Amino acid sequence: MDTLLEQLARSLDDRVLSTVEKHALQALLRERPLRPDQLRQLRNRAFELVMDQVRAPPDPAAMPALVKWLEGIVRLLDQALHSEPVETEVWFSPGEACRKAVIGHLESCRRRADICVFTIADDAITEAILIAHRRRVEVRVISDDDKRFDAGSDIEHLRAAGVAVALDDSGAHMHHKFALFDGRWLLNGSFNWTRSASHANEENLVATNDPGQIRRFAEQFDALWQRFAS
Repeated sequence: MDTLLEQLARSLDDRVLSTVEKHALQALLRERPLRPDQLRQLRNRAFELVMDQVRAPPDPAAMPALVKWLEGIVRLLDQALHSEPVETEVWFSPGEACRKAVIGHLESCRRRADICVFTIADDAITEAILIAHRRRVEVRVISDDDKRFDAGSDIEHLRAAGVAVALDDSGAHMHHKFALFDGRWLLNGSFNWTRSASHANEENLVATNDPGQIRRFAEQFDALWQRFAS
């Protein structure tokens, strides 16, 4: 909150809400969603900042710029107030809940699926990935190089079908288990995309549309893709 208040004050220094300043404020609001009362506090502070400039010393020529700045801030805060609420859902295995959640997100994905998992060895999940790929969803998979030739591994099958696959090719394990769908949903947890994870293992899976978490995981995926896909 303090960072937002400071950035709000700085943006008024030249009485212009620039595109760069607007995007920076939007990014902060997405990363740290505020409660309605906190957004009202920011709105009130914006009015106070403008009134301070109006009072000392009065400058009639500055009024149009101050009004335009204030309108921009109010519009930005209104957008944050009516933005998509953060939702989270949790599943556990053994059982079908985690597998169904993964498949459900693959089925609803429309543009891009970024998948970063230790291994893929569940035929139902693999088929859902292939169906998404065939309907022109941009699918990228990062997986561990040591697991691709395990019995039941579907990594080479996905690659042969034209899915973009990158392997870590290192002495250490690529042990992540997360996936991003359309930049709107993140799946993360201990759940391996294998049959044993559903049938026997004690696993967990969390889905969230929290913008801050999605941004951090997307940055990590892109960094790994840049390292391993070249």
